[in-house]
Amino acid sequence: MLRVFTRRRDFCAGALLMLLGGGVIVQARENSYGTLMHMGPGFFPTALGVILIFLGVLIAGSAFAPGEGEQQRILPEKPEWFGWGCILAGPILFIIGGEYGGMAPGTFLCVFVSALGDRTATLKNSFLLALGITVFGCALFHYVLHVPFPIIRGVNL
Repeated sequence: MLRVFTRRRDFCAGALLMLLGGGVIVQARENSYGTLMHMGPGFFPTALGVILIFLGVLIAGSAFAPGEGEQQRILPEKPEWFGWGCILAGPILFIIGGEYGGMAPGTFLCVFVSALGDRTATLKNSFLLALGITVFGCALFHYVLHVPFPIIRGVNL
């Protein structure tokens, strides 16, 4: 007989990862895979999609393990909407800031706003964290890895 899962959060998280991994694989099919020696643009996203599905299966499978007798809630009793909003706004601000300002403004906005989602964060700490990650990220991705993404749009550094 099929055992009813007791960890609803694990099951939902695993299902979400599997859905996300499947979506990545479907989207990556538009690009060529290439070979292991000469990977195409669809190879890496497909590999990540497979890994996401595998992790989703593992996490969802843990929901069926024997555990507590009562079912868990998916959402906490008092959701922290401000923190969730900041963390969700971070990647959106990276896209907007990166498109119109470049890598440095996009990274700074993403990290600064996401860091404010922590309930113990201060403006000063968030600013310093964002500044440090922006300097390190720009040095790594622009100068070391040579990612073709301008540090500041319109400025040739």
